[in-house]
Amino acid sequence: MNGLSEAWWWPFVMILVAGWLATDVWRWLGVLAGGRLREDSEVFIWVRCVATALIAGVIAKLLLFPQGALAETPLALRLLAAACGFTAFLVFRQRVVVGVLTGEAVLLTGWFVLG
Repeated sequence: MNGLSEAWWWPFVMILVAGWLATDVWRWLGVLAGGRLREDSEVFIWVRCVATALIAGVIAKLLLFPQGALAETPLALRLLAAACGFTAFLVFRQRVVVGVLTGEAVLLTGWFVLG
């Protein structure tokens, strides 16, 4: 071998180091900055809004443009499952797990009945 970059393990080391740098640096900066942020600060509210918007976008993409097995289900069934899950979330004191499990139950039941 002519050099370090030609070793079979070198790409794995680069992936490991680059993956660590890309995530851990931001985690540590978040920990350092997070202790100084107030929950009602403008920055914290903005971050929460961006996170909520990203989740809403992912949910909308899953509902309207699904991939794989979910694409085989009718749009009406996906919308009904989402509505039932959201309703259960609100009725049961905003418990995420209740909303998710309700939506899944409606989706799977509809899939087995229609399929």
